[in-house]
Amino acid sequence: LYDEISAFRKTCSNFHLKVILGTGELGTFRNIAKASLVCMMAGADFIKTSTGKENINATLPVSLVMLRMIREYFNYTGFYVGFKPAGGIRTAKQSLEWLIMLKEELGRKWLEPELFRFGASGLLTDIERQLEHYATGRYSSNYRHPIS
Repeated sequence: LYDEISAFRKTCSNFHLKVILGTGELGTFRNIAKASLVCMMAGADFIKTSTGKENINATLPVSLVMLRMIREYFNYTGFYVGFKPAGGIRTAKQSLEWLIMLKEELGRKWLEPELFRFGASGLLTDIERQLEHYATGRYSSNYRHPIS
């Protein structure tokens, strides 16, 4: 894995390298921790839980393992590695859980877009509905918002 990611890092040189781990297929927290660390050591700028299309996508426990590996890697090297949970995050309320966990584990700096992104296209509709509710006092139907 290290050699493969290193080759990608060399090929993309100055561009950001986002590595998708497919955590649902890794089986154990130990495997997820090892894969996260190996990818960061090989030069990943971002690590991502999944494509969002697998049967098992981003979960809070798996993401906690990944965030702790990011923290450990940062404490050891001083290099910032971003994080992107993907799949299964569909509501604004759910997104708050992720933001709180990220801030508690890594700190305020990781809440910025250069270090954190949601891989949750379905989340956009709920955020739009929440904003409309805030502005008008009413929730609109899902069909009134573009499908992302």
